[in-house]
Amino acid sequence: MLNKFPWWKNLLVFVVIGLGFFYALPNLYGEDPALQISGTHGTTVDAAVQERVQHLLDAKNISGDYELENEQLLIRFPTTEQQILARDLVQETLGDQYITALNLAPATPAWMRSLGMHPLKLGLDLRGGVHFLMEVDMAEAMNKMKTQLVADFRTELRNADLRLSGARIDGDAVVVTFRDAAVRDEALDLLKRNHADFAFQAYDRDGRSYIRAEMTPQKLSQIRTNAVDQNINIIRNRVNELGVAEPLVQRQGADRVVVELPGIQDTARAKEILGATATLEFRLVDSNADLNAAMQGRVPAGDELYHDKNGYPVVLEKRVILTGDHIVDASSSTDENGRPQVNISLDSRGGSIMSDFTKDNVGKSMATNFIEYKVIPSDDPNAPKPGDADYRPKFQKVEQIINVATIQTRLGSNFRITGIDSPKEAHNLALLLRAGALIAPIQIVEERTIGPSLGQQNIDNGLRAMFYGVAALMVFMLIYYKAFGFIANLALMFNLVLLVGVMSLIPGATMTLPGIAGIVLTLGMAIDANVLIYERIREELRNGRTVQQSIHLGYEKAFGTIADSNITTFITALILFMVGTGAVKGFALVLMIGIASSMFTAVTACRAIVNIIWGGKRKVKKLYI
Repeated sequence: MLNKFPWWKNLLVFVVIGLGFFYALPNLYGEDPALQISGTHGTTVDAAVQERVQHLLDAKNISGDYELENEQLLIRFPTTEQQILARDLVQETLGDQYITALNLAPATPAWMRSLGMHPLKLGLDLRGGVHFLMEVDMAEAMNKMKTQLVADFRTELRNADLRLSGARIDGDAVVVTFRDAAVRDEALDLLKRNHADFAFQAYDRDGRSYIRAEMTPQKLSQIRTNAVDQNINIIRNRVNELGVAEPLVQRQGADRVVVELPGIQDTARAKEILGATATLEFRLVDSNADLNAAMQGRVPAGDELYHDKNGYPVVLEKRVILTGDHIVDASSSTDENGRPQVNISLDSRGGSIMSDFTKDNVGKSMATNFIEYKVIPSDDPNAPKPGDADYRPKFQKVEQIINVATIQTRLGSNFRITGIDSPKEAHNLALLLRAGALIAPIQIVEERTIGPSLGQQNIDNGLRAMFYGVAALMVFMLIYYKAFGFIANLALMFNLVLLVGVMSLIPGATMTLPGIAGIVLTLGMAIDANVLIYERIREELRNGRTVQQSIHLGYEKAFGTIADSNITTFITALILFMVGTGAVKGFALVLMIGIASSMFTAVTACRAIVNIIWGGKRKVKKLYI
């Protein structure tokens, strides 16, 4: 029988459309100003924390709705003013044992959230927030890597009982000096086995033997890639410390990183934490050094001259006992005298190194060296400025001794740093150490802030443009195709609902302004499919076919053309999704989902409705199309 679907096919169509409506429902609700409280490493948020916070806010007449789930406390407020006031109170009371972050929480009812129903995630241009383009200082990354290589070569050779006279950096190579050629040859065999990605050269000069280890181009490329990748991971950790929902952190080009923080309301804090490059080094103080001679430039071999925060000179051994890379947790607190301090927890390897070192050096002094990279401003008024495509910042390494303490006993994986000026300084240092030290300094070369009001304006403008476009399409279809135009309009609405429902279900999908453009394009393509089918039906009617035959042949013959055009567009969108980034990727995702949904609604769903009205055994003499 022509133009009749089996019952299961009709049921499937209505079930799919019903599910689309169901999962699109959360988008009808807005967002509430909220405060998100979560614990740092080893700290949990439980009912006791909720009760403590609730008593605090109730005492200040601040009302809110409390939700404790997955060891996170979310408090919703009726106004933004109450949200900000509550943040200041809670942060002051709980301290840095907990992360207190401003957020915008979907106002979706609890029963919807329990079923996995969530609204569309809005991008930066729609929700508001901040966009950073950050550049990694590759020169400093390479210098750090070379310094580490010198230390690694020294350690490997000493562990193998191969005596060396020295090791230094020479361009992109490490040069190791020996007094004995035989020892040099043994060392060469060892280093070749352990470092296959280096080109080694042995030579003699002025009565000494040398090994020159030069990095291959593949090794240099790997170091640059790893520097950016590791910085991206650390920036993600810092974003998590800020408590931002749905952040975007991704590579752009060879040495740049894009960070987008939708919905963030404290951009100054985000900029301070993301761009900071703080790390620590622990070194032994050379108590036998002559400070006056060191101040005049006569620093003993193997030592370096530093200054503490008061400008007092301190001579440290060049050998680094431990770096901040081994820190797994850090928190600020006060000591027994009420002075700020930072409590440090090391990983197993770091704890072992610290334990072995302090065991053999009880009674000696150990210094905590704070390292930070700061951008050097250019004196040239014509030099490129932040935001310019050719801007390349120059960094200055700033080091300061923040603490010198006598080793009283053998230390392990947990100890504390004192001598910090203020609780805020201790809090920020703990946060940076907890999130990880950047592998190389990173500079914000471009910053764009989009306020919530501008984001809402973008939403309103986008929806208005989509409404006008869809309204014009619907009016045209009704006038030109009459009853069939009404069915096409119905299918168009089904397509929009399905698209929104599927986008709401995908965890990583984010709606942006280009995404709205993708929806408009999808709706236009869906109408185009209906136009092809209806014109084919008209052609069959003009050729003298019956109404049932015309409907059947119209759908059958137009399907090939519709499928060809949609498949080619889908392939293009897939390529855009694979190679694109940011807004381009979002547009491609919307377009791919839209093409799939439009094929379903324009062909299958639309035909199901046509079959129900005109198909089967119905004898239709005239078709209004």
